[in-house]
Amino acid sequence: MTQGSRTTPARRTVLGAAGAAVLGSAALGTTTAQAAPRAAEAAGARHGYRSLPVPTVIAHRGASGYRPEHTLGSYQLALDLGAHVIEQDLVPTKDGHLVCRHENDITGTTDVADHPEFASRKTTRTVDGVALTGWFTEDFTLAELKTLRAKERIPATRQENTLYDGRWEIPSFEEVLRWAEQEGRRRGREVWLHVETKHPTYFRELGLGLEERLAKLLRRYGRHRANSPVFLQSFEPSSIQRLAKLVDSPRVVLLSAASSRPWDFVQAGDPRTVADLVTPEGLAWIASYAQGIGPTLDLVIPKDAAGKLGSPTTLVRDAHAEGLILHPYTHRNENSFLPADFRRGTDPTAYGDSFGALKTYLATGIDGIFSDNTDTALLAAADLAGRTEG
Repeated sequence: MTQGSRTTPARRTVLGAAGAAVLGSAALGTTTAQAAPRAAEAAGARHGYRSLPVPTVIAHRGASGYRPEHTLGSYQLALDLGAHVIEQDLVPTKDGHLVCRHENDITGTTDVADHPEFASRKTTRTVDGVALTGWFTEDFTLAELKTLRAKERIPATRQENTLYDGRWEIPSFEEVLRWAEQEGRRRGREVWLHVETKHPTYFRELGLGLEERLAKLLRRYGRHRANSPVFLQSFEPSSIQRLAKLVDSPRVVLLSAASSRPWDFVQAGDPRTVADLVTPEGLAWIASYAQGIGPTLDLVIPKDAAGKLGSPTTLVRDAHAEGLILHPYTHRNENSFLPADFRRGTDPTAYGDSFGALKTYLATGIDGIFSDNTDTALLAAADLAGRTEG
């Protein structure tokens, strides 16, 4: 089955999202931070992150399997599809605003290369030890970024998503907070967010520290408490430790490949790797300042040399023993992203046995999962619940 014949979400969800497709920043302008009632505050007593459905389906950069990532269109569709939590990645602008992009390098996710007025901004920067050439958010003001339009990051894999190229702007995080309030009032329930600080050590060295700016916005919108509908996440433990001193919002340490070292560890000369952090001792250390971990799925179930799933590790059991929740990343439907034993056919962009892979991962007892395909993950979670209740 080729991509052109199978990526459309169910008709019910498409109809639910149709009205939201025209949502833009202008529609949010009528709701100001000073005058808008707080949906989170009006909701009264909260129950916090432990009240979320398990497994929790986290929309990875929104509904990025169907819309260009980190756009209001992607976030809105994910919410309409039923995602329990919507993810944002944060990077700063030159004038200190936080915007939603997976990376500060916006070469592949915007039309910046088509703007001759910004041609001279193309440069080479070394981010976390890697030299990159392109355009970077820290070289633009928010007003300048607002003249750009978002586009699909991996068009060769998700060619249908290119239909929406140019439709949405880069959203600021404050716009997303206003959007979440607006949707919370409309739906009569809190809209949960999962917010990542990207390259925090790099930006702090530029004088653009993320944590203080993020904490200020969280306090302004009432999402700074232990039971607030938000998770704060980072691949750098020191960023989470810094946030723990600023706000009480639930916090998650992201964990990459076992052999890798967080960049703040590299900068500080800390010899520990992720393999050290997923030991019982490492997890106890994380639990002293965070409520969860976000491991790569390979840390939950490793792959063998052929790319097939092996046996689960003890990570779920060990993390739960320390009171930590697990939100692994990332599930995607396409063959190229699935374990080898769940691929179907030879087209890397076609959908494989995504439900089979999800069944295997969810059976380990993880508390949630990041997914580019919200509807697929929700159906798999419902299947698991049905088996459990049966």
